[in-house]
Amino acid sequence: MATSKLDEIDRKILAELQADGRMTNVELAKRVGISAPPCLRRVRTLEEAGYIRGYHADVNPRELGFEVQVFASVRLHSQSEADLAAFEDRCRSWPLVRECHMLNGEVDFILKCAAPDLSSFQGFLMRDLTAAENVASVKTSLVIRCAKDEPGVPFDVMEERLARQA
Repeated sequence: MATSKLDEIDRKILAELQADGRMTNVELAKRVGISAPPCLRRVRTLEEAGYIRGYHADVNPRELGFEVQVFASVRLHSQSEADLAAFEDRCRSWPLVRECHMLNGEVDFILKCAAPDLSSFQGFLMRDLTAAENVASVKTSLVIRCAKDEPGVPFDVMEERLARQA
């Protein structure tokens, strides 16, 4: 199901579920203007096609005692595919690393990390990250506050683009 193959109802389903993944199928069907059985079939098709990767609770890290968020910019000595894949595998094994993105330019990866306190992050930084094979340098930025944190994609932008193409 290519993006251009999604119809307006599919896009509405995705937008509604992105905003509230806990709603019932009956409520979802009502919001998108179809009956419940075809709505459920569409949701299952969207899941199978990979448009919906899962359903998650948006937990508050600070309420759970994770007071420190850090972005770490990582440069590697070698950017061979094997070395890049090895670093990505290593990142998947580190619990404090919540996101790992490979970039182009001067930085090879940016990691989003969450830790209970600064000393926990510092221990991870010294023991694991900077000591990891192939890591040339790490620069960290401590998050002071978050002004915006919206998951997913801006469906209104997609709809505007599609309207211009029609």
